[in-house]
Amino acid sequence: MKFRPLLALLLAITTTCVCAQSAADLGAGQKNRKASVWPLVPSTTEAEAAQLSARFLTRFHYDAQPLDDAMSARIFKAYLKMLDGEKVFFTQADMATFAPLETKLDDAIWNQDLSAPFTIFNLYLHRAVDRMTFARGLLAKGFDFNADESYTFDRKDATWAKDKAELDDLWRKRTMNDWLRLKLAGKPDDEIRKTLTKRYTGYIERVKQLDSEDAFQTFMTAYAETTDPHTDYLGPRAAENFDIAMKLSLEGIGAVLQARDDYTQIRELVPGAPAMKSGKIHVGDRIVGIGQGAEGPVTDVIGWRLDDVVNQIRGKKDTTVRLEILPADTGLDGKHVFVTLVRKKVSIEEQAAKKKIVEIKDGDVTRKIGVIELPTFYSDFGARSEGDKNFKSATRDVAKLLGELKTAGVQGVVMDLRNNGGGSLAEANAMTGLFIDTGPVVQVRDAKGHAEAQGDDDPGMAWSGPLAVLVNRGTASASEIFAAAIQDYGRGLIIGEPTFGKGTVQNLVDLDRFSRSESDKPQYGELKMTIAEFFRINGGSTQLKGVTPDIAFPKNGDEKDFGESTYDNALEWTHIPPAQYQPIADMKAYLPKLEQMHDARVVKSPGWQLMLDELAQYKIMRGKKSISLNLATREAERKQQDAIQASFRARHKAIDGTTNLLDEEDDVSSRLDDGLNPNERSLKSELKQEKEAKEAKDVQLDESAHVLFDAVGLIKADPKLAAEVLPYGGKFSLNTVASTSLPASAASAPVH
Repeated sequence: MKFRPLLALLLAITTTCVCAQSAADLGAGQKNRKASVWPLVPSTTEAEAAQLSARFLTRFHYDAQPLDDAMSARIFKAYLKMLDGEKVFFTQADMATFAPLETKLDDAIWNQDLSAPFTIFNLYLHRAVDRMTFARGLLAKGFDFNADESYTFDRKDATWAKDKAELDDLWRKRTMNDWLRLKLAGKPDDEIRKTLTKRYTGYIERVKQLDSEDAFQTFMTAYAETTDPHTDYLGPRAAENFDIAMKLSLEGIGAVLQARDDYTQIRELVPGAPAMKSGKIHVGDRIVGIGQGAEGPVTDVIGWRLDDVVNQIRGKKDTTVRLEILPADTGLDGKHVFVTLVRKKVSIEEQAAKKKIVEIKDGDVTRKIGVIELPTFYSDFGARSEGDKNFKSATRDVAKLLGELKTAGVQGVVMDLRNNGGGSLAEANAMTGLFIDTGPVVQVRDAKGHAEAQGDDDPGMAWSGPLAVLVNRGTASASEIFAAAIQDYGRGLIIGEPTFGKGTVQNLVDLDRFSRSESDKPQYGELKMTIAEFFRINGGSTQLKGVTPDIAFPKNGDEKDFGESTYDNALEWTHIPPAQYQPIADMKAYLPKLEQMHDARVVKSPGWQLMLDELAQYKIMRGKKSISLNLATREAERKQQDAIQASFRARHKAIDGTTNLLDEEDDVSSRLDDGLNPNERSLKSELKQEKEAKEAKDVQLDESAHVLFDAVGLIKADPKLAAEVLPYGGKFSLNTVASTSLPASAASAPVH
């Protein structure tokens, strides 16, 4: 199942977040807050939200299951996996204490008494602090790395420690490994001790900041995802962030924030947004205080968790927020700067569709291939339903980009859907309509077994030329609908890895609609609930199997741990009768020739062979479950890894003129494992590496473009072949522009 360990929540407290629209001004006069009050106690609202969620899940879920003792046992297992999936906090004695609660979690929900799950969560908090305190206490004396010991870091199949002594030994080895990683990176003992003391102390502080909403969110996520892998409970905080992700817009100052040490730091500024336009806020600046309105008191936010800082900065459009800034170029005792900003609507363009043109030269021939990168199938349903003519829509954006690519003279288009996890079902339908005339795109079957075809009714095509869809294991849901429809129609080539295999549809249920409270503030959150299963128009399903590419690229080795088939409660694959449709072209007419040309080319491609070697090395490293704690052994291993990475860097430089990592003058150790956690590295170094990763040569994308280059050549050389592989026999000219309107259902379409 898709269980997200609580460690992810702790990391989320320190990772980036976009300042966005909030519910209201949250306590501007509040005192600096470093910790929650323990023990955590569930609120009446949370208990009501749990029961309300259960009513929906047991009656309206696609695969509705009773919330009984059997389900309770499954929730119990999932909940513990989320809290302590690595089995490093609880002991067998703790498990014995929890055992009576295994069949009581259903009663906790139905009776609106969440004391049982909160009891488990509260003990987790104490165990987490105790373990980190123990680890911190080991640092003063240091360690002996001459013994022949090893540390097993992959503990998903391990048993719980039988007692505290066994747990202490596990944490001794865990802490030794933390120390040894830094030592191998060339850090002296004093610096190592300082770094780890700071790390463990910071972890303790973040644990102490976990509140009742975190406890409730964790428990309800365990329940929701036990029903099926893609049903989720979204508390008020999570629901707001999901809404922002779907509509790609927000009301705020337009800054991406990141927690580092006790400070909230500016990580990125959104072009054209209030923060950047002010000219007074810069990347690396630290926010130390926040005031609401033109004259409200400034609240000290040093040491606050990130989402609490974000909630203070968020606010309605045209309202004022004042920030107290410690500039990036000053020390901790530097002069503070006060900046007054008026919140505005901000577009999150980073997740919007983007285009570029790849020029492929082969012999004396050069052709332009257009590429559209689409990270998600986004849509601002609310803005569209309100009549906003400029509402955000993936389909509208892609249609515009296709027009620009046609004007630029591209001869083929690659839709890059790698790591596109889905989004709006309506957008998947409408997007497919940009590449076909009219016809069904997907079949949706509800819980009663009734299947209905959905598709594109708008005549015309935005692009009628050669098309490829680039996919990988992270291509899921709406992306799979699009790719499957393109494949079933014979409209284009699917290239890459087999996709995720998610064939279910979710809808959002706003639980606050059923609240008896008159408050406008969100209380119950939302339920993202599986309501249907979708099928390809050929009658098959993408569930479990995903979409199989026409031209396969090497797998990266993650398929055993990532994908629908890794969930033990995933729905089985099945099929239904096909929809009424006719393929509009036949890719098989030139697929064998394209595969032959692809195979011959990549064998001679230095970049492709380097990718294969790097994948092979990645699989070797990923397959390890334990590591030596002997210094001499680790030094030998690191020397070997350094030689391998040095070879890779040299090959990258020969291929594209870069090292694909840090500059040569940077310390060698930083190119390997530097022993640091992400928030412990300098922001400058982190941003530099991200920039270089974006600019690195993308051999898979280039090869996909080259496949289309070949396709264009074959089409130009053979009119008969062109009539077979181009849509509708090639009767549509490339100047045909499709309507960019969306179906009426888009305003309330399900997401998945």
